[in-house]
Amino acid sequence: MTQPSAPPGTTAPTKLSPRSIAVWSLVAIIGAVGWAVLALSRGEEISAAWMLAAALGSYAIAYRFYSRFIANRVLKVDKTRATPAERLDNGVDFHPTDRRVLFGHHFAAVAGAGPLVGPVLAAQMGYLPGTIWLVAGVIFAGAVQDMVTLFFSTRRDGRSLGQMARDEIGPFGGAAALVSVFVIMIILLAVLALVIVNALAHSPWGVFSIGMTIPIALFMGFYLRILRPGRVTEVSVIGVALLLLAIVAGGWVAESSLADTFTLEPGTLVVWMVGYGFLASVLPVWMLLAPRDYLSTFMKVGTIVLLALGVFIALPTLKMDAVTEFAGRGDGPVFAGSMFPFVFITIACGALSGFHSLVSSGTTPKMIQKETQVRFIGYGAMLTESFVAIMAMITACIIDPGLYFAINSPGGVIGTTVESASQAVANLGFSISPDQLAQAAKDVEETSLLSRTGGAPTFALGMSEIFSAVVGGGAMKAFWYHFAIMFEALFILTTVDAGTRVGRFMLQDMLGNVYKPMRRVSWKPGVWFASAVVVGGWGYFLWVGVHDPLGGINQLFPLFGIANQLLAAVALAVCTTLLVKSGRLKWAWVTAVPLAWDVAVTLTASWQKIFSADPRVGFFAQRDKYQDGIDAGTLLAPAKSMDDMRTVVTNSTVDGVLSALFALLIIVVIADAARVCYKAVSSPESVRLAEVPYTRSRIVAPAGLLVTPEEKAELAAVGAGGAGPTGASGETGASGETGREAVSGSGRGGDPS
Repeated sequence: MTQPSAPPGTTAPTKLSPRSIAVWSLVAIIGAVGWAVLALSRGEEISAAWMLAAALGSYAIAYRFYSRFIANRVLKVDKTRATPAERLDNGVDFHPTDRRVLFGHHFAAVAGAGPLVGPVLAAQMGYLPGTIWLVAGVIFAGAVQDMVTLFFSTRRDGRSLGQMARDEIGPFGGAAALVSVFVIMIILLAVLALVIVNALAHSPWGVFSIGMTIPIALFMGFYLRILRPGRVTEVSVIGVALLLLAIVAGGWVAESSLADTFTLEPGTLVVWMVGYGFLASVLPVWMLLAPRDYLSTFMKVGTIVLLALGVFIALPTLKMDAVTEFAGRGDGPVFAGSMFPFVFITIACGALSGFHSLVSSGTTPKMIQKETQVRFIGYGAMLTESFVAIMAMITACIIDPGLYFAINSPGGVIGTTVESASQAVANLGFSISPDQLAQAAKDVEETSLLSRTGGAPTFALGMSEIFSAVVGGGAMKAFWYHFAIMFEALFILTTVDAGTRVGRFMLQDMLGNVYKPMRRVSWKPGVWFASAVVVGGWGYFLWVGVHDPLGGINQLFPLFGIANQLLAAVALAVCTTLLVKSGRLKWAWVTAVPLAWDVAVTLTASWQKIFSADPRVGFFAQRDKYQDGIDAGTLLAPAKSMDDMRTVVTNSTVDGVLSALFALLIIVVIADAARVCYKAVSSPESVRLAEVPYTRSRIVAPAGLLVTPEEKAELAAVGAGGAGPTGASGETGASGETGREAVSGSGRGGDPS
């Protein structure tokens, strides 16, 4: 096969063989047919398999062609350049990690509540708007943000997003970025932690199974580091077997005399979570965080893949309309607001999420072995998360729309009885009888499914429908429903522990601007202090939130979606600035186009949340409504007392002010970034980059999941078939998938190879 010349260290583009052309043409046709069926079908139920075909075909084309284009042409990834993990390896925060383990860590860290919950809520607009955004958004925005941020952070010793903004944009815009990013980070972590507490409270099965992942992860970490260095496949098999045993044993515990021991109150769960978050932040990354996230990924991806197979086997139909009337009216019971911009705010993770940029500039760049792996880990993990979100959309849309709205509408809309809920749903334009509502709850052994808002119960119900259609029938619905609830809690916890460590890095970078020792991210006094501040921040809001339905993080919960997307605007602005400053102006559209879209969406949403006269949308309009109620002596739901009314007034005021402040800070960052870009174009000689100098890498490792023939030859040339690096940095022995050019390059904390 002919290969054009390429710069040293980069991958030369290859011509497609006739066989490859045929294969990719077939993939494209399958995806196109799937989209055609979804878009053109009206007034009829279609198979959910068409949604999967459209998404999977699009993902495959995007990963094969668009991500490769960005990696090779735009970023020019260099396999000869040493990463921070290799140069600064200290076995604590910097540690060269096998790309499969790191993929698991990165995916588990970014895939929290969002891909499970957002699509379920957005389904009130119909299945088509959300599905289009999930697929197009991830291909052109979300996965691009994750990969490009990871690349630029890797070139800067794993600096955090806020610090990169300060270094590359300047002290003014950088300060705005540092403050906004850190505050938003604390809010996001507290919201995610609240979802976990709600899922695990009074659930001995979930508490036991998830608790057991911690000692299993510790065992895996020591196994890879000390007992059997580098045996990734071996420890994966052991870990998955132990995980499955823990899940099954959780069911046994729930039915045994130990159930009371593992039945925890919300306040107790908060204490345990804060303690775990602190430990996950300060312990060496190879010991707990990376193996636990890797272990969790097996369950996450494995369950979702089985769910997809269940869709292809059971072929459930999409009962929700392609586009509902709520998309145009903006008066949906699940959330108020028009399709633009609120579908694109409600669906964040799975399409575009600012939180991901924090992980891409936090733990992952300090662990990645090779620059060439940013495509597999950054772009690939985000596509995987989008696939999870598509499955969540399917679970919401295959259940009866009447049941969907009965579950996801608040009590103030549908009442508290199956009779009132049936009538309220009928008023929305859908039908479901009281008996059907009661039977749906009975099938999954719940007393009621009414107003189980938040998305998680709907996802669990849809999952139970698919799995029970394949295995066990109706008798297994309750088992699959409660399995899904536990699965969601495991899904989200990995985001909180990794997010806490990322928050520690951010705070250390920020404080390092005024006290230089803090910049050494593994300096123990700084590690302990910053970790305590971060867990103390989200732990405080969480503690108050679980004890006061209107306080703590409940007060800030309405800011979650907009804050997350504003964070994405910061990341894309930083990436665009770095593309321009590094001489890649002609490719700056790769991040500038999604930046423009994200800014349009989030600032429009911010404007409406601040100034809308509709109290269901606007924070200040809601404040005025409740203040008028106080003046008139009238109680308004959800308040149950005048004190609650005053709390709602305070919360609405705080949310409105913070929305305005966040929007202003983001405008400052973008304006300052535009100034820097203009200066870089008009005066190229004035450009100063904070990129670390080139150091030649001694590690040889594959770029993707599968090893190419060229990579096998490179590995053979450096003797990778023998003993390899320690820890999670590579598979050794016969597989020969990682090697080093010389013993002197093995790095601190690793066995010579």
